[in-house]
Amino acid sequence: MTNDTGPMVDRRTAITLLAAGATVSLAGCSGGDGNGTDDTPTEASPSDGTTTDDGTAEPSGESLEPVDVPADASCAVCGMPAGKSKFSDWNAQAVHEDETRAYFCTSGCATTYYAVPEAFAETDAAVAGLWVTDFETHEFVDGTEAFFALETDSDRLEDPMGLNPAPFADRADAVAYVDAVAYLTEDDIVDLSAFDRDLAEQYRGTHLE
Repeated sequence: MTNDTGPMVDRRTAITLLAAGATVSLAGCSGGDGNGTDDTPTEASPSDGTTTDDGTAEPSGESLEPVDVPADASCAVCGMPAGKSKFSDWNAQAVHEDETRAYFCTSGCATTYYAVPEAFAETDAAVAGLWVTDFETHEFVDGTEAFFALETDSDRLEDPMGLNPAPFADRADAVAYVDAVAYLTEDDIVDLSAFDRDLAEQYRGTHLE
């Protein structure tokens, strides 16, 4: 009777060696070091800041919020005091993409600055945010979402600089404002994007000469 034990052992040994080799190969492909440690390079976490198309840094989330107006701040358009305590019912402010901030005594100066920033800004970076004081609540509101009643009578309001558009967070308040007089209509309610050089001339023409 022939003894096949020897050849069977050889086959089992070969199978065992092949299995071990496959395990080592898989470990190498997964980036492991054979000790349970994965040394595969990980991607770097993205930074909190982002950049604009031209490579300049966008302002952080905190920068896209209004801040307390410094008591000694001057209006970036007319040079009048812009401190919160001085013109609390008309203050406005803007921030640029490079986080340069500008303060204004009134909405008229703020919208003029927005329309023609190259005439007043200390930076070439675009305006990233603007806030104006709501005519009803006397609180800062987002100027990019506000409604502006284009006031044309300088005697109607006791406001600095003689004439200013009246800002409102709620369009219904702006409608009530224009409905209260015969010389304004709902067509005189605009958003911030409507402010161009012509409107800037209407409100701050003397500062654009």
